[in-house]
Amino acid sequence: MRKSRWLAPWKDDPQKPVIYHVVSRIVDRRFVLGDEEREHFKMLMRMYENFSGCRVLSYCIMSNHFHILLEVPPQLGEEAGSRGEKEMNEASRVETISDEEFFKRLDGLYSPVYVDGVREELRAERGYEKEALRALNLGKISQEAYEVAYERLQNVKGRFLYRMHDLSEFMKGLLQRFTSWFNRMNGRKGTLWEDRFKSVIVEDGTASRTMAAYIDLNPVRAGMVDDPADYRWSSYGEAAAGG
Repeated sequence: MRKSRWLAPWKDDPQKPVIYHVVSRIVDRRFVLGDEEREHFKMLMRMYENFSGCRVLSYCIMSNHFHILLEVPPQLGEEAGSRGEKEMNEASRVETISDEEFFKRLDGLYSPVYVDGVREELRAERGYEKEALRALNLGKISQEAYEVAYERLQNVKGRFLYRMHDLSEFMKGLLQRFTSWFNRMNGRKGTLWEDRFKSVIVEDGTASRTMAAYIDLNPVRAGMVDDPADYRWSSYGEAAAGG
């Protein structure tokens, strides 16, 4: 039976973010992450960072596992407990993010053609909702009929918003997309990661700085480099290289 993932008591705070130290390992802890794989993982990590609104404070991608220190901002709206409750609650969250920011985030993860399709869908549904509201005010349709138009409008953004500002959705998207790419490149099927990812809450301030240093020093402890600046698949190495 899966254990429930423990989240910060203040996860619903409208202002305070939560910082997590996240770790996941390759199944059987095999050393399969070479240079190309680590580069691709880093690219996908940045794509999901741009899409989700979460912030990667520190990271290190090793040969058979990775560490990420991830800052998860407050939810865009009131958070519900289960996936079903989330979907029911999406309407209250749709207008908490501007169109400009919304499409900027989609641009970070999806193709221009796909994003243009969502943009056109949103425009059409807003027109449909506006006409339905006018008809409602004129007594031509029922409140229930208007609610259908309103819910369709909410769903355009809502089907993306529940995946933003969320630790589990960030990791789910990142790991699944990397697995699909890795399996396709290597002609394999099935899971790539060992169990579920592990996450530990880290307080901000000294604790987060200490954890960031621990993460960046992974390749030094493993004897891969003498200086963490020489390891290109870590936040310290990326910063040293001008990233």
